[in-house]
Amino acid sequence: MLDIEAADIHSSRMRTAGKEVLSLAMIDARNHTLRWLAVYEEAQSLAVPLMSELNPPLWELGHIGWFQEYWLARNVQRQRGASSDPTAPRLASIAPNADRWYDSSNVPHDTRWGLDLPDLQQTKQFLADTMDLTLELLAAADETDNALYFFRLALFHEDMHGEAFSYMAQTLQLSLANARGLLPEIATQAPREPLLFPASHVDLGSTPGGFVFDNEKWAHDVSVPEFEIDAQPVTWAQYGEFVEDGGYDDPRWWSAEGWAWVQREGRRVPRHVDQMRQGVLQQRYGQLMRVPLAQPVMHVSWYEADAWCRWAGRRLPTEVEWEAAALAGASRGFRWGDVWEWTASTFRPYPGFSADPYVDYSQPWFGTHKILRGAAFVTRGRMRHAKYRNFFLPTRDDVFSGFRSCAP
Repeated sequence: MLDIEAADIHSSRMRTAGKEVLSLAMIDARNHTLRWLAVYEEAQSLAVPLMSELNPPLWELGHIGWFQEYWLARNVQRQRGASSDPTAPRLASIAPNADRWYDSSNVPHDTRWGLDLPDLQQTKQFLADTMDLTLELLAAADETDNALYFFRLALFHEDMHGEAFSYMAQTLQLSLANARGLLPEIATQAPREPLLFPASHVDLGSTPGGFVFDNEKWAHDVSVPEFEIDAQPVTWAQYGEFVEDGGYDDPRWWSAEGWAWVQREGRRVPRHVDQMRQGVLQQRYGQLMRVPLAQPVMHVSWYEADAWCRWAGRRLPTEVEWEAAALAGASRGFRWGDVWEWTASTFRPYPGFSADPYVDYSQPWFGTHKILRGAAFVTRGRMRHAKYRNFFLPTRDDVFSGFRSCAP
């Protein structure tokens, strides 16, 4: 039965939405993808330089269609949901070379620039054809979590890649002059005092029901000592004090790996910043903008977030502290959702973890990536969830990342 409360396709309740609303959300995600594609077409930037942070846009588009077809139209066990066997034989793709081109698990990143990919029109047709197949299958699917599992997975996968298009465009400094409404405004923040949370127990992770990412499985009791945490992310004004104090020149505030990163990158301010004296000037989508000092600092690596905390006599929150504050602090002014927030925690499995059929979603990145929590201003509403665990290497500063701090 359709969940009426989940009828908003931008709501985090999409994890439990029925197939009628899910169908609308998948169409919305595809339209969003195509709007970002128009930005790249307008800028004549379908060919991008080989960078570790980027994918060729045509590859990224084809991969979205491939992923949807691979787990739905080609997957004879899709009705089994998360319990399906990922090694079971699959039906053939409507594009004979699709696996050779778009399988991210078997096509190394740096080789994607040299593939004989279909042209733009052929790629768009592949996206349209795979979407038609998906919607037909969805219309005939049962209204159960198992039957809808891969449809929900494909939806969230496309939302993730839609966000990747947004920060790739920022990396390339593509203009959004003709793309009104594609990006929400970034809110400014009224200063608030830090919040104190008493010692407690938290169910870290998700409970069964609806869609759950494998790295959220399953909820388990964690004891959390008393902690004090910022009510909102660190702002440009706060971060500017660190820069003015010579923070990028003083190894005392940096981990050994962080200091090596600063020297290697030659970084003196956060990425895309041209000036931090007498205000912040930052390049945003090809425009040099004066950034309100009350907005959260953005495009900082984990190393920069950690260094600021050391300088300020603070520390990054653990992910359990962040989740506890997000769940219990909403009525007290705990604000999140403007920038992804680095935490102190390394990305690791929860107790009893087992990979879902999309084995490479989480498992290969345990131990090397850092956890970010929350969401960014570009994140689709249905992806915003207090249990969601984002993860990137600590060097990444191309994403819309910031942080908040805790008392030591």
